[in-house]
Amino acid sequence: MATTPPLSTATGYGVVIGLGFLFAFGMILTTFVLKRYNNELQTSEMFNTAGRTVKSGLVASAVVSSWTWAATLLQSSAVAYKYGVSGPFWYASGATVQVILFATLAIELKRRAPNAHTFLEVIRARYGPITHFVFITFGLATNILVTAMLLTGGSAVVTSLTGVPTAAACFLLPIGVVLYTMFGGIKATFLTDYVHTVMILVIIFIFAFTAYSTNVNLGSPGRVYDLLVQAANSHPVDGNTEGSYLTMRSKEGAIFFVINIVGNFGTVFCDNGYYNKAIAASPVNTLPGYIMGGLSWFAIPWLAATTMGLSALALESNSVFPTYPDRMAAADVNAGLVLPNAAVALLGSGGAAATLLLIFMAVTSAMSAELIAVSSIWTYDIYQTYINPDASGRKLIYMSHSACVIYAIIMAGFSTGLYYAGISMGYLYLMMGVIISSAVLPAAGTLIWAKQNWAAATFTPVLGLICSLIAWLVTAKKEGGNLSVDSTGANNPMLAGNVVALLSPLLFIPVLTFALKPQNYDWLSMKAIRKGDDSDLAAAAHVDLELVPGESRHSENEELAEQAKLERSGLIARWLTVILTIALLVLWPMPMYGSGYVFSKKFFTGWVTVGILWLFFSAFCVGLYPLWEGRATSTRTIKMIFLDITGKRKPVRRAEVTEGEEAEVESPAVETPTEKVMEKR
Repeated sequence: MATTPPLSTATGYGVVIGLGFLFAFGMILTTFVLKRYNNELQTSEMFNTAGRTVKSGLVASAVVSSWTWAATLLQSSAVAYKYGVSGPFWYASGATVQVILFATLAIELKRRAPNAHTFLEVIRARYGPITHFVFITFGLATNILVTAMLLTGGSAVVTSLTGVPTAAACFLLPIGVVLYTMFGGIKATFLTDYVHTVMILVIIFIFAFTAYSTNVNLGSPGRVYDLLVQAANSHPVDGNTEGSYLTMRSKEGAIFFVINIVGNFGTVFCDNGYYNKAIAASPVNTLPGYIMGGLSWFAIPWLAATTMGLSALALESNSVFPTYPDRMAAADVNAGLVLPNAAVALLGSGGAAATLLLIFMAVTSAMSAELIAVSSIWTYDIYQTYINPDASGRKLIYMSHSACVIYAIIMAGFSTGLYYAGISMGYLYLMMGVIISSAVLPAAGTLIWAKQNWAAATFTPVLGLICSLIAWLVTAKKEGGNLSVDSTGANNPMLAGNVVALLSPLLFIPVLTFALKPQNYDWLSMKAIRKGDDSDLAAAAHVDLELVPGESRHSENEELAEQAKLERSGLIARWLTVILTIALLVLWPMPMYGSGYVFSKKFFTGWVTVGILWLFFSAFCVGLYPLWEGRATSTRTIKMIFLDITGKRKPVRRAEVTEGEEAEVESPAVETPTEKVMEKR
């Protein structure tokens, strides 16, 4: 990176602090509007589950936002810079299938445990406290790794673009997120996720059209193609066909592909944040939300990295590139600085500002999900379960807020320590699967396999972790000669550790299950999980919980109808999972990998065009569709605000109307059951 950052330090502080407080203010205002016009009250259930009625459009945008980490944009651009066109595709396909696969698990969670707040509650209901503790450990480890990646990657970009000290960025980035998450709970994450996702899409469109249409040094896919051919002649890629950046046949890229798949299984299946989104979704909207979200997300790393990673390769021999005449240092590539360098080369200080905004959005939106994930684990899996089983709703809210603040402070300090220890975002990204992926299969088996017994669920994650650490460190020692950040961060040791972590449970689970007798679980204890007691908050607000939609008991026929819908969704999810997984991992990439095909100029132009068109599809699914779903209440709320401001009408308050336990959270607004109750009355 250039010695002098392209943006001022004041700009850095202004974005990091100012935008954080702006989002916090927006969430406070939104909470006020919902309370005033929709009679909502922030209860412990609302804070952690948003009433379990979020519709598919907003679920999709939340999935996209939660899965768009800093690493999504920075690491994908780095692998594009290292391996060429294969890198973005391997990143996108290797991380999309997990979200689609998770749709099946999400539906099973809704079906088996309709009142759960966290996935870990389900573990305890089936296996008891010891297994519960094991999965709490792996769940928190996942949250810690993801948050550390967000802060290390985000702070590195803030420092490189503005000169704000990395330690300061680590502590300042979480402030606004904590504020708006505390005020709005998981509803805040859904609403701000929508805003963040739209802004991220807009910025990626700007980068793509600049690189492939208007930039004076690039300006077309053909020009980018020619410069990539020149780059391959100057510094060919070892392990790529003909040393080209324009081929899917990449040895190191394929190794990254495997590491990427394994690591992302861990971060989806072990991250309570994804289960939180599934729990918050209404039963019939879970499947379409996750499928739309997964397919929409695919275009973000694919097009962003195909644009920015390849633009960096094409422009680094040009004087506009920040490191000219030198290539980027390996440490800067691993730190995630390919994208900001390319942005500065394409758009100057405007590109730097767009990148700063882009990374801020990615970091804060994903971190809000991690805050809710950790706070719900602390509140329901630790505090209410083992410390204060009779906790009131007010106490649960207090615990959730406290957990958000304490976790943010701890992670800011931890990420600062990682920075000074020389551990980058890229290192953490490759390592995460080694640490957490041994819990993936036993976690899935808890919801889908009745025979998995207590021993298999309890000991498999620990045994898998031991094996993966041995494989990782032994390979690093053998190949590198010592154990250091460089030797342990190499591709082969990471590959060994990741593969052993994910696949060793295939041995441990059946051996432990059948050697010590299968469980033959009846699924009943999961259904016994109950919602939190918010009667004290309801009483303070003069609300009768019996009239709250969702709090009243469903008839047997209603429950059977809902179960039938979930079973049908589960069947569809399984077929879609198989079809899309085969398409994204086999049918599309493998013929090109096996043949060693080097892209022609026309093929590369088509490749880029498909990426841009796919991003338009994403923009419709997660940008326009949520607005359409929420159009009725958006119109109604705006009308009521106008009448209120002009003094023509005051909002009606009825003590017996819901306090929002079942309010449907929609991007900008939704038709809530509050309104439905009022209409019926």
